[in-house]
Amino acid sequence: MNKHMQAIADKISHGVRLDKRDGLFLYNEADLLDIGQLAREVKMNKTGQHVFFNVNCHINLTNICVSRCKFCAFGVDEEGTGGPYCMTAQEAFDYGSNEVGGGITEFHIVSALHPKMPFEHYVGIVESLHKAYPDIHIQAFTAVEIVYFAQISGLSVEQVLRELQAAGMGSMPGGGAEILNDEIRRDLCPKKANSEEWLEVHRIAHQLGILTNCTMLYGHIETIEDRIDHMLKLRELQDEAPGFQSFIPLPFLPDNTKLSHISRTGAVDDLKTIAISRLMLDNIDHIKAFWIMQGIPIAQVALHFGADDMDGTIVEERIMHAAGAQTSKGIGKQQMINLIRETGYLPTERDTVYNILRTY
Repeated sequence: MNKHMQAIADKISHGVRLDKRDGLFLYNEADLLDIGQLAREVKMNKTGQHVFFNVNCHINLTNICVSRCKFCAFGVDEEGTGGPYCMTAQEAFDYGSNEVGGGITEFHIVSALHPKMPFEHYVGIVESLHKAYPDIHIQAFTAVEIVYFAQISGLSVEQVLRELQAAGMGSMPGGGAEILNDEIRRDLCPKKANSEEWLEVHRIAHQLGILTNCTMLYGHIETIEDRIDHMLKLRELQDEAPGFQSFIPLPFLPDNTKLSHISRTGAVDDLKTIAISRLMLDNIDHIKAFWIMQGIPIAQVALHFGADDMDGTIVEERIMHAAGAQTSKGIGKQQMINLIRETGYLPTERDTVYNILRTY
């Protein structure tokens, strides 16, 4: 182990926070297995042998979107090709209801930025599902959607969050963070929330007692420095207004996007990113290996590189699959348990806010 790596290991063992220089070193110079070993030790100290998952159902309300980000293969124009659809409130309710018998503990509702649907439409969907199934947690709407809801309704971000919270929204997913660098955002996703707006939504949500997740989309036009800066911004916000439950690194899937000339990241980059995020984000408890995007084999190996969560069973995921995700659109609970068991860890079913429901 070289000198800088030893210094990083010493910092971690003494609970000293890593800085930007450490993060850049880990990405650019450190040995993958050395990083992995450190990350695994941190994971074991935080959550022991547990690897978490939940039984959830994704409801993607529409793919009609005004934003049309360069890295997205899901969004389409209202009158365009690509199979535009928009669920009515009843269709969304029925879609969720159909999955209740499968033992789900979470409705995971995300959408696109639809040009015509009013904010009330989304509030109504949350309300009807919450009234019918009060015991099923609703995790809904990314910060980007919250900013858009504020724009179309004339309400403040705080008012939007309070209305959704009153309707039954329990927590928020972490999507839309992409890379928290406005120069990159102006190039890739100019029509949606900027970095500060994304952070501000999560700041306000945390202050209202709404727990959230956070993500990073990597492997497109960002630099390694952008990735580390992104992690540091999340860490800073978590210090200031705690509420992030988990961090989810998302490898960019280029198929069917406007960036299809970019190659997908390799396994080494994916594992490094999981491990480095575990080391840098000392104040966020959980790191997810999101199997839908990582692929199941990499997600399993990631559990030895600092990840402690495989996300959920999902039922039917549409957004990543539009970009060429080769994984199935959902997996059964028993399959999830087996995948975790194979890695030597303890499969642990949780609810959305990390209460342990059962270990297998």
